[in-house]
Amino acid sequence: MYEPIAIIGAGQAAAQAIETLRKRGHRAPITVIGDENLLPYQRPPLSKKYLAGTMQCDRLLIRHAAHYEQLGVELRLGFAATRIDRAAQRIQIADGSHLDYLRLLIATGSRPRLLPVPGAELVGVHYLRTAADVDALRTEFVPGRHGVVIGGGYIGLEVAGTCREAGLDVTVVEAAERVMSRVVAPEVSEFYEAEHRRHGVKILCGAGVAELVPRGGSNPGTQRVAAARLTDGSEIAADFVLVAIGVEASDALARDAGLPCDDGILVDEYCRTADPAIWAAGDCARQPSVHFGMAVRLESVDNAFEQGASAALNMLGLTTVHDKVPWFWSDQYDLKMVIVGLSAGYDRRVLRGNPAGRAFSVCYLKGGELIAVESINHNKDQMAARKLIPARARPDPVKLADDTVALKDC
Repeated sequence: MYEPIAIIGAGQAAAQAIETLRKRGHRAPITVIGDENLLPYQRPPLSKKYLAGTMQCDRLLIRHAAHYEQLGVELRLGFAATRIDRAAQRIQIADGSHLDYLRLLIATGSRPRLLPVPGAELVGVHYLRTAADVDALRTEFVPGRHGVVIGGGYIGLEVAGTCREAGLDVTVVEAAERVMSRVVAPEVSEFYEAEHRRHGVKILCGAGVAELVPRGGSNPGTQRVAAARLTDGSEIAADFVLVAIGVEASDALARDAGLPCDDGILVDEYCRTADPAIWAAGDCARQPSVHFGMAVRLESVDNAFEQGASAALNMLGLTTVHDKVPWFWSDQYDLKMVIVGLSAGYDRRVLRGNPAGRAFSVCYLKGGELIAVESINHNKDQMAARKLIPARARPDPVKLADDTVALKDC
């Protein structure tokens, strides 16, 4: 097949699609359009090692420039794609140029959800999605300063932990009644709240932010944040603020091109959009899951990797159903949390082990079937879960609750 392929987006899904296309014999031109100046890079270290300064930018890169040159891939970086003309099969780029395609992969990822309160535009208010975002946030890292993190999800807590290890004071403000409430069990939330408090992080749950208060000054463009005012009227002093209230799919380009979207570009089980010449993969794609019986948009490196590969195979005419059981992870202090599967719709939750021992798991069952496992410092459980969940295992709940019995034997 000699058909030029274009990829919009230069993240993990794009990088994996490139590798798959070339390994499977695609010799036609591949062109990648990315709005950042960096080569495709890893995002998980951004809130941890890269923010802490213990990982250099060069080590973030998935592959170096020489590799893409060897593969004959053209990287057009630093300018965003601005329009997809589906009729002409042409992509307009912000530098005024355009690119024609015969097949297109959209891998535009996701973007941070903006804080909808007065003062969100003040100097010292940060978001975290790109390496440039982290470079800006790192300038705030002066020991003794106080940061306010709005949002108690993965990113917010990871940044809070990194702040404490850098000698900063930090307060996490979470609107829900517990941290990570959208993704983990109450036992896991309670464990992580206690762990962060032990490290000196202040956590306020059930607290909303009404306004970010400026320090003063006559020029609105240079006013710096001084405090976060909560909905109960109280204020928290802030030398800087990180907004970490989740992300949303970067699907505007596809929507403007007339492709069906619903918090993500709608694709079928082959990663194909409503246009037979266009596929989508990664954080920007919403796909039906045969295993879990619902449409899902997944925000994880593993999904971007796997979906990017599946999309590439289907672009080559190698019919491949994408139906991988997802997994996610978060590193906070010396704790490794791994989540395998999706817990939505569960009807029974089983705790394995004692959180006080700092190594335990929570298993989710639906109609007796194991559908998800959250493990903290419990490598054997998460490895077993990766086999049991795809196999639709139906473990004995009594054995499941006994952590002296290996999960694979339950």
